[in-house]
Amino acid sequence: MNIEFFKNTLFTIGLLLLQALVFNQVHLFGCATPLIYIYAALLFPRDFPRWAIITYCFVVGLVIDMFNNTPGLAAGSMTLLGMLQPMLLSLFVHRDNPNGADLHPSVSSIGFSKFVNYTTLCVFIYCTVFFTLEAFSFFNMLQLVLNVVGSSVITILLIVVVETLRDS
Repeated sequence: MNIEFFKNTLFTIGLLLLQALVFNQVHLFGCATPLIYIYAALLFPRDFPRWAIITYCFVVGLVIDMFNNTPGLAAGSMTLLGMLQPMLLSLFVHRDNPNGADLHPSVSSIGFSKFVNYTTLCVFIYCTVFFTLEAFSFFNMLQLVLNVVGSSVITILLIVVVETLRDS
């Protein structure tokens, strides 16, 4: 087995524990909840098999659903993010990139601004799907928008901080 696989698995377990034990209790202003586990779905290399990304994201979402008692919300949202991740990454990393086919998205490999834009797009899509499924209606549209924007902003900030700490 690849040592990189074990490092990523341990990192994901750490993110899941951090989410379950710490960040699930944080609700800033009643609308912003950090969703740090999304970071695990953003780190797949460019040419990683899509079926493995989707399966991995589904399992991560299922574990989060078990901790949060939200049947299927995180699993469905993470599965969608897993399906979209290769396409979203290709928007910011071109095929003729000199880093090769096994490019891992990080600040050092694609640059700070591209990584932040990639993270912002992925997190915003995830939060929109997650909170729309959670509300399951558009009755209180203002609260839905506040939840999506607030959670997206706090999650993006946390992911960028963790990425800069990992990259240094």
